[in-house]
Amino acid sequence: MTDQTTDHAHDDDRATDAATEAFVAHRNLLFTVAYEMLGSASDTEDVLQETWLRWVKVDLDQVEDRRAYLVRITTRQSLNRLRAMSRRKESYVGEWLPEPLLTAPDVAQDVELAESVSMAMMLVLETLSPTERAVFVLREAFDVGYDEIAAAVDKTPAAVRQIAHRARKHVDARRPRQSVSASQTRAVMESFQRALDNGDLQGLLDVLAPDVVLVGDGGGIKQAALRPVTGADKVGRFIIGGVGKKANRFAITPTVVNGSPALFAHLDGELDGVMAFHVEDGRIAGIYFVRNPEKLGAITAEAPITLR
Repeated sequence: MTDQTTDHAHDDDRATDAATEAFVAHRNLLFTVAYEMLGSASDTEDVLQETWLRWVKVDLDQVEDRRAYLVRITTRQSLNRLRAMSRRKESYVGEWLPEPLLTAPDVAQDVELAESVSMAMMLVLETLSPTERAVFVLREAFDVGYDEIAAAVDKTPAAVRQIAHRARKHVDARRPRQSVSASQTRAVMESFQRALDNGDLQGLLDVLAPDVVLVGDGGGIKQAALRPVTGADKVGRFIIGGVGKKANRFAITPTVVNGSPALFAHLDGELDGVMAFHVEDGRIAGIYFVRNPEKLGAITAEAPITLR
């Protein structure tokens, strides 16, 4: 091997090391950006893989801000994936819920982060168009500048400002009212769990808001309500009826999902589903029950989420 060839090899190694270092430094941020855009941990991992493959081909000497450039690549790959997912969702059986993320207990203390990945907020983001969702997530959750967003979504900064304004109005009209603290949610959840363990319908009704909504997601693989169940009495009877038939085989354990206290449901010792909650005024206003086994893969390890 000539000296010149050796020098080129060393340069390539150094470039790869620098690319790897930058990617690893920002990976948690990129994961969170992609997840908030997609609501799917498995698709998020695919997007990060695609981002890496593109990133290693970039001439880093031409990149002023590596974080911004990585966010741009991730956003573009997420948009491509989001459009493909929209077609998948059209043929999805029953209600579609985001894949729950197992999160560290301290995420619940970061109010901004916890709200941005909460099941309730993720469902609101589902009502945006792919471009609106990308713009809203980058601007509102990650405080990315309009020029950077414009480069990521192939729009002018002026157009991005308009999209951001429209998306913000849309989200504000549907945004769940401010959640209570994690400790208050935990207290309500403990009452819910106690009522469930005892088959106590009245105890369940006491912790459900009058207009509570239960959304189930079985994906056509596991049994779940095909449409949302609304109202405390209907929701309470639906839950007690569902659990009552297999009470001896059913076990509930507390966890933290998407930055908020949640429950694992085990049937015959196997994970059967995840229940996430939205609590308002000391009562449960939303229950999100993910049973589709294809959506439970991301809860084996804590997800590395961050807004920074």
